[in-house]
Amino acid sequence: MIICTTDRLIIRHVHIGDVDALCHLFGDPEVMRYGDGAQERPWVEAWLHTTLARYHQHWGFGPYAVTLRATATLIGYCGLFYVDDVNGRPEIEIGYRLIQSAWGQGYASEAAQAVATYATTTLGITRLIAMIDPSNVASLRVAQKLGMHYEAEVMFDGYPHPDHVYTNSAT
Repeated sequence: MIICTTDRLIIRHVHIGDVDALCHLFGDPEVMRYGDGAQERPWVEAWLHTTLARYHQHWGFGPYAVTLRATATLIGYCGLFYVDDVNGRPEIEIGYRLIQSAWGQGYASEAAQAVATYATTTLGITRLIAMIDPSNVASLRVAQKLGMHYEAEVMFDGYPHPDHVYTNSAT
């Protein structure tokens, strides 16, 4: 199911046929540097299962496949994630991750803007956050292009640093 399109991208639901492309994405240590590190196929399959079963069926949103309009090649994901406790409150996070060959071409900003617009206009979500490692300059730029601003820090178990929380709303 297509969620939205841009001049260069199609943003659609992920499906089981995306597993190989997602293994390429999640298996790249550089792509996963600001996360849990490179992942093997069983982890990717579990992530995909959770995405299909939990997010889209339960919440009505989740991570979406970002594909090039010209070739239908999957270059990453951009989507919405329910987080039950961010500094004491439930939040919806916008997150994005692209393969290295897609970096530096504006695809992350383009996809994030399209998903943020979909979230607000179609889903009626009034507040989005982005939790970003403060050394991840590229992701910070994407959040800033979305009009997000720094709100707070949050620390999660197992992570060596606090993430910065950016939001598109003052609530």
